[in-house]
Formats: sequence, C-alpha cells, structure tokens
Amino acid sequence: MTSNITIILVAFVIYMLMMIIIGAANSKNKNNEDYFLGGRGLGSWTAALSAQASDMSGWLLMGLPGSIYFAGTGEVWIAIGLLIGTILNWYLVARRLRKYTIVANNSLTIPSFFENRFHDKSGVLKIVSSVIIIIFFAVYTASAFSSGAKLFANVFGSGKNADAMYTVGLIIAAAVILIYTFLGGFKAVCYTDFIQGMLMLVAILAVPIIAYIAVSNDYGSLSAALSAKGVHDPAGYLNLMKDSNGDPISFKSIVSNLGWALGYFGMPHILIRFMAIKSDKEVKKSRIIAIVWVIISLGAASLLGLVARGYLTEVLDENTKETVFIKSILQIFSGNFVLVFIGGIFLCGILAAIMSTADSQLLVTASAVSEDMYKGAINKKASEKNALWVGKIAVVAVALIAFFIALNPKSSIMGLVSNAWAGFGAAFGPIILLALFWKRFNLAGAVAGMATGAATVIVWEYIPFAGETPAASTGLYSLVIGFALALLVAVVVALLTKAPSKEITDEFDKVKTTEI
Repeated sequence: MTSNITIILVAFVIYMLMMIIIGAANSKNKNNEDYFLGGRGLGSWTAALSAQASDMSGWLLMGLPGSIYFAGTGEVWIAIGLLIGTILNWYLVARRLRKYTIVANNSLTIPSFFENRFHDKSGVLKIVSSVIIIIFFAVYTASAFSSGAKLFANVFGSGKNADAMYTVGLIIAAAVILIYTFLGGFKAVCYTDFIQGMLMLVAILAVPIIAYIAVSNDYGSLSAALSAKGVHDPAGYLNLMKDSNGDPISFKSIVSNLGWALGYFGMPHILIRFMAIKSDKEVKKSRIIAIVWVIISLGAASLLGLVARGYLTEVLDENTKETVFIKSILQIFSGNFVLVFIGGIFLCGILAAIMSTADSQLLVTASAVSEDMYKGAINKKASEKNALWVGKIAVVAVALIAFFIALNPKSSIMGLVSNAWAGFGAAFGPIILLALFWKRFNLAGAVAGMATGAATVIVWEYIPFAGETPAASTGLYSLVIGFALALLVAVVVALLTKAPSKEITDEFDKVKTTEI
C-alpha cells in the first residue's frame, strides 16, 4: 500500500468513526416517535440540510457529473428540473404536510398519514404504500451502496483487484450505514446528515473551481481545453440546447429531464423531514436554507461535469464516467502529505452523499415495516419495544437486499436512482398533492392512483414489448407518464365514487387553522 493510499484511508476511517460515534450518542430512543421522527424537534438548519443531503445521494457527486461529462450541457436540464421540484416541494408541501400529519392522528409515517387522512379501516392503503416503499427503497439504497463500492474500487483498487475492492467497499459502506442507523434512529440520521450536507457542499464547490483555474492556466479557456481533449464541437458541448455531438436536444428529452421535478412530491425520506420540523417558523427558515443549498450544489455538480472533460488527463467512457469526481480529486490533490489528506477529506464528501441518503431510506423502510405493516396490520397489540425491534430488523433485511442488487460493479448509479425516483414520484406524488389540497379526494381514488403510478413505472421501465421496453422505444421518462396517469386515475375514480365523510372533510378544514 502506497503512502498516498494510506493517508486517504486514514481520512476515511476518521470520518466513518465520527458517524458511528454520533449514532451511539443519539441511541436513547424512548419510543417509535423518537426513533422515526426525533420527537418532531428538528431545527431549521438541521431540517434543511438533512432533507437535502438525504435527497442528493451519490448521484449528485457521481451520477449527475458523469452524465454531463459524457453528454454535455444538455444534461443540465435534469438539474433544472430538480431545482424546480425542490422549490415547489418546500413551498407547497412542507408546511401543510407538517400540520396535516398532526391533525391526522399524529401520523408518524407516510403510510400512516395516508391511512389516517382517509380513515381507512381496512388497512389496504397502509399495506400498499408500505410494499411500494420496500420495493423502491431497496433499489434506491442499492444505488448508494454502489456509489460507495465504486469509490473504494477507484481509490484503493487497480487493474485485476478493482472488482475485489468494489465488493470490499460495498461491505464497508453497508456496514457503517447500518451501524449508526441501527443505533441512533432519526436523530442520529439527521445530525449526521447535517454534517454530511456541509461536507458535500464544500467538496462539490472546491473541486470544480480548482479544476477550472487549472484549465484556464493551461489552455486559456475551457473551450480550448475541450478541443484539446477530443471534443469535436466545444460550442455544442457547452450549449444547453445541444448534445455532445452538437445536435439539437429534442423537446421529448427536455420534458423527460424536467420531469425529475415531479419526483419530489413522493419521496418518503424527504417528506418525513417536513413532518419532523419543530414549528412553522422553522419551516420558513428551512426552505430558504434548503433552496440555496440546492442551487449551489446542483450548479457546482453540473460545472464539475463540464470542467472535468477538459481537465482530466484520462478520458472516461460510458462505463467509467461516474468516477469523474473521484478522478478529479485524485488528480488535483497529489504531490505531498497535506494535499493528499485534503483530497481524502474531499473524497469523504462522496461517502457523505452516499451515507446521508442510504441511512434515511433504511429508516423510512424500517418505519413502514414496524409501524405500518407489523403494528398496523399484523400485530396491532404489539408493544413499542417489540415494534421498534421489528423496524431495526427490517433495516438489516432491506440493506441485505440492496447489497445484492448492487453487487454488479457495472451497475449504473444514475440508472438505479432514476428508476427508484420514478417509482416513488409516480406512486406517491399525485396522492400527496391531492390529499393535501383537494377536499373531495377519497380512499378509492388514493388506492387507484397509487397502484396506477407504481405499475406504470414498473411496466414502462422493465417489461419489454417487441423486444424493447416502452422507456427505451419512446425515450420518455417513466415518471412523466406514471405521474400523469396516476393523477388522472386518482381524480376520475374519486369523482365516480362516494364522497368523503363529514368527519374527514372537517379534518381537512381544520388544517387551515392549526398552528405548529
């Protein structure tokens, strides 16, 4: 092991031990509300950075820059869609969801909110939404584990042992995340996410700026550097309306990329942060902090993808493009002990992005199994202690499933995130919006819409017709189709079935006057 690798390894070990210590320090959870919502006591900074850090997983530092590196500025439309979604989510959903979950029998989870919102005595809505959470979070968590594995493989592996280091990295990433999530619950996850959100921001800001300065000094301009590195049409590569070949981007592609905005309304690991915010005053402060964080981080990640194309000595291909941030750090921070250690800390920014999302996803999955499936349907008389242990066992089970999904070293981080994002956005997004803002919405409409959204994404992404999936043959993102169909079905079924009871509509009206 070279001295540089040893220095980076030391940085990694220090960082991961810090996260475990925070988890242990927040291990005193009296009940499920403490473990899953932290007693609804999040302050503005913790809520904002925790929500956005859990949102911007390894794909922010690996998947998104890799896509832009490979395809050019035209891929920035994804970042624009995500910014729009973040803003709408904080302004439309955050405050009202926080209030409504209190009115709706102090709901601790998204499935329990759905059940309480529609007074579902059958439990069907809670079970359906819990199953959707388990399925799509297994895929989403796999993307985070894959990010960690690729980080280890590229930093500590080379040549023949790269695949072996991928597996080692996968084991380490999964183990550390499991330990502090298992120990500490929601508070541990939010406090670690706060630290990780700050580290991610510093890393994603510093690396592209340093790389851009180096490119400007060596080539005079980014355009000249791109030309020197084999980009045939630098102007087209840097044009928001063109792809890397200089061809115009289709309207269909722009719509699909902007469609990522719709996913935010259905992301359980983000929505749960809104439910846990301390007060209305904190919501208002949190939204400003969160939106500023997202503007900076998405802008810097996009810039990194572009600058790295002209900066990196090594030209990355389709299979290696998602290592762009790792390669940039290793190239920038080399030469002496101090630089290498700083590079190691910045590489921990990738660990931060990975861990801040995976821990949140595992915790939401645990709450769905513990509160909604076990205590809500299987054993309604279960004690708080037993239900809590069932949730913790679920954390381990889902992590194992995600581990096996991520075992393939060639798995695409962006592809895994894209599918999970679409699943949640289409299944839950329309239901959340209608539940919060439409008084006439009912149980039948919610069940029909939720099932339609989830089924559409699965069919669109995974079921081939005439040898191709609809996603491949049309080029349209499944989230756009799934969200639209789920919304239409939910509204039509609600209008064709019995209106909600006066008790339900009175609760809807009560939300307007409830103070938090």
